[in-house]
Amino acid sequence: MLRYLTAGESHGKCLVAILEGLPAGLPLEPERVNQELRRRQHGYGRGGRMLIEQDTVQIVSGMRRGKTMGSPIALEIQNRDFSIDALPVVTRPRPGHADLTGALKYDQDDIRTILERASARETAARVAVGAVCRVFVEQFGMDLLSHVVRLGGIDAAPTKTLSVEALRRQVEGTPLRCADAKAQKKMMALIDAVKQRGDTVGGTIEVLVTGAPVGLGSHVHYDRKLDARIAGALMSIQAIKAVELGDGVRVSQVRGSELHDEIYYGKDKGFYRKTDRGGGFEGGMTTGAPIVFRVHMKPLSTLRRPLKSVDLKTKQPFVATVERSDVSAVPAAGVIAEAVVAFELANAVLEKFGGDSLGEIQRNWRGYLQQLRRF
Repeated sequence: MLRYLTAGESHGKCLVAILEGLPAGLPLEPERVNQELRRRQHGYGRGGRMLIEQDTVQIVSGMRRGKTMGSPIALEIQNRDFSIDALPVVTRPRPGHADLTGALKYDQDDIRTILERASARETAARVAVGAVCRVFVEQFGMDLLSHVVRLGGIDAAPTKTLSVEALRRQVEGTPLRCADAKAQKKMMALIDAVKQRGDTVGGTIEVLVTGAPVGLGSHVHYDRKLDARIAGALMSIQAIKAVELGDGVRVSQVRGSELHDEIYYGKDKGFYRKTDRGGGFEGGMTTGAPIVFRVHMKPLSTLRRPLKSVDLKTKQPFVATVERSDVSAVPAAGVIAEAVVAFELANAVLEKFGGDSLGEIQRNWRGYLQQLRRF
């Protein structure tokens, strides 16, 4: 079983992650992790923290001569803004954050103790873990990509006719990682207007996975359904409020004859489907079609024009504390979404194909593909 833990606070000394369960023999360069960390920091509408931090990873265990050893991998990301002990006490909880609920649960009269760990800064460690897992699933022909399909009330044009390679060329390096240049321009103007009002704006990201074979996950128990595990992982990302698979909420509005992906057979293709309304899953298992999730992010809770709140100590009404924040972090949420999906896919590969070394797992994988071809 693959598992990980993260530790660290927003303004603590560092963020740390320990990833356990990867096999021996996986080639891994720190720069592959750093690439994903840089992608997380970019995006139009980000705040001042991204100008301070220049995230890079130190792989401090589990590696020898550029390959994994089969032992736990420890990842460390230093914080430049290491000021946790010098920061002031916070007693005015911000609506939409973990502030008040966390203070009540953990019996804390200083919200700083809660917000430092609840901060989305923690996701840098998850992106590092996901980057390692991404390198692993690439060994089995899988590719991941995310792009912004909606920001505020502005929708990007559909991209279903584009290949993943073409879509990647259109979104990577753009201000909002959006394939529709006209819509992106409108989105940027909206961010500017929202910033002037001291407000924030959310949006929707589409996450695509290609190359996943038939049969990852299982139908036999609720906690082995891979679509459910991915959906839960996506919901664990800060500020994510809804997740859709395939046609998502549309499924409640159409007839069954309009929805389900019909099955065909060809001598060269084997079993296949001409549509992918199920988002690459049936019965909690991958179908071999592209995996498609849509992730909906709320407007961020820290506002420069703060909402009403109540002071923890005096119980008097105040406006909430203002912490440094972004106007929009939707493109970054897509990178984080890719990371948590990569982890769940890597775990599913290990469950399905087993083994202690990369070579052993690849042999099992190739044997399974031959079995599918013979079926």
